[in-house]
Amino acid sequence: MAARWRWTTCRSRSRQGEIFGILGRNGAGKTTTVECLTGLRTPDRGRIRVLGRDPRRDHAEVTRRVGVQLQDSQLPERLRVGEAMRLYSSFYPDPADPAELLGQLGLTGKEKVPYAGLSGGQRQRLSIALALVGRPRVAVLDELTTGLDPHARRDTWDLIGEVRSRGVTIVLVTHFMPEAERLCDRIALIDAGRVLTIGSPAELREQAGQPTLEDAFVALTGRTA
Repeated sequence: MAARWRWTTCRSRSRQGEIFGILGRNGAGKTTTVECLTGLRTPDRGRIRVLGRDPRRDHAEVTRRVGVQLQDSQLPERLRVGEAMRLYSSFYPDPADPAELLGQLGLTGKEKVPYAGLSGGQRQRLSIALALVGRPRVAVLDELTTGLDPHARRDTWDLIGEVRSRGVTIVLVTHFMPEAERLCDRIALIDAGRVLTIGSPAELREQAGQPTLEDAFVALTGRTA
């Protein structure tokens, strides 16, 4: 059963152009959290605002401003890259140019390739492209690098940095400690659906009195990573 998310435990706001991490072990409530943020799930209690909007009441407005790549999101195997980009572009009043976006993400020449024919890294690049095609102010990326080899993972980290450089605020959900330590400006550490603490990787290490973020995670959650 998914962890119960109590938003009243967290009053921090993400800042424009930052990478805000949500870090926790499996089952801690990370995906539940972003589903609440994007209006796909109703929180048990508390109040959520995304760009000043209620994700449930103002779902259409939030959807136009927030790009989302959720964990285990899949496309039909026969759907071609170009078709997927045109489909997602049709959802927005002022989308980015699909060809230009694919070029920026290293997918030029892949427009006619079906989803089933893409490598794991290429699928992640396409996921980012689809999350950005609506010119979002916030991009939610959930477990983006799970299952990627080290080379593809590092390439994806570079892409995330490029997205942030555009002024897009990124909410990055991960359980991979080196990823969080390398990319995140601040991290919300959650456990069993509750926010335990928020701070930069360095602040979390200092708070726990530990040399690495992984050690700090173990100390602050009181569990094995």
